[in-house]
Amino acid sequence: MKTRTLGKDGFVVPAMGLGCMTMTPIYGPPDDERSIATIHRAIELGANFIDTSDMYASGKNEELVGRAIADRRDKVILATKFGNLRFPDGSTGVCGKPEYVIEACEKSMQRLGTDVFDLYYVHRIDPDVPIEDTVGAMVRLKEQGKIRHLGLSEAGVQTIRRAHAVHPMAALQTEYSLWSRDVEAEILPTCRELGIGFVPYSPLGRGFLTATIKSLDDLAEKDRRRDMPRFQDGNREDNVRLLATLEAVAEKHGCTAAQVALAWVLAQGEDVVPIPGTKRPERVDENVAALDIALDADDMSRLEETFPPGVAKGTRYPAGGMKRVGL
Repeated sequence: MKTRTLGKDGFVVPAMGLGCMTMTPIYGPPDDERSIATIHRAIELGANFIDTSDMYASGKNEELVGRAIADRRDKVILATKFGNLRFPDGSTGVCGKPEYVIEACEKSMQRLGTDVFDLYYVHRIDPDVPIEDTVGAMVRLKEQGKIRHLGLSEAGVQTIRRAHAVHPMAALQTEYSLWSRDVEAEILPTCRELGIGFVPYSPLGRGFLTATIKSLDDLAEKDRRRDMPRFQDGNREDNVRLLATLEAVAEKHGCTAAQVALAWVLAQGEDVVPIPGTKRPERVDENVAALDIALDADDMSRLEETFPPGVAKGTRYPAGGMKRVGL
């Protein structure tokens, strides 16, 4: 497995990891046994940078990952996140209070069956708590040996700078793909200026860039993507037209559209480590194989001409979710 380094402290990870959010009911009904097999396959292939969060299915995803890695924790580079809240009534919130950081870490450790996280992220920024206070609590956790590296998720430029001034951040996790390129304007350059690694989530556009979702009928009845603007009528039709170029490049290389989309993300820099999510072992094989696809200058030009920043119709999240990104 090829490796890349996040941050300035020599944090070496595989060039591609595994996001575990889709192993919850968010994109249709999950299958725990198949999900565990998926995690095991990622570890076997060396894509052992495993990413979860205490928000995913209200902690159940951490419990699932904990079961999957119980007998192989030493083979896993484990990352989880805190601060993005979902309440029993379905409402959401954020919390970055120092006392909550400590409490969240302890609960995540219990669910994941570990006494240390390789990477611990602030999942969403709390606008009511100075980021210095939140990061300060994370530093205390590091001093206690409970976390090895610190990270942020979906943070804005000023928050990144302020957090990094308290303690070097190893990574920023933010959505990035052919149809979500807004980070290229300020976020990615700031990370590179400060020496912070970049971990794109949803590098396949929540599955859209696999070129297999062209109608709402392609999604399960309770799939959350039905509520996302880019998948809805009026936007989806225009977005589907973008896929022709992706499929043409895939045909040229004898691979899948998903592999081309991942190869494009991987080509954005050695400090970029995507974590495509899946709940199927065979998709892990497909994703890892993208590491061997070399896009030439013509491929890159065609893709970037078709997918310039801002080309996707519709926002990444519904209005409520968009209020919590870039803070």
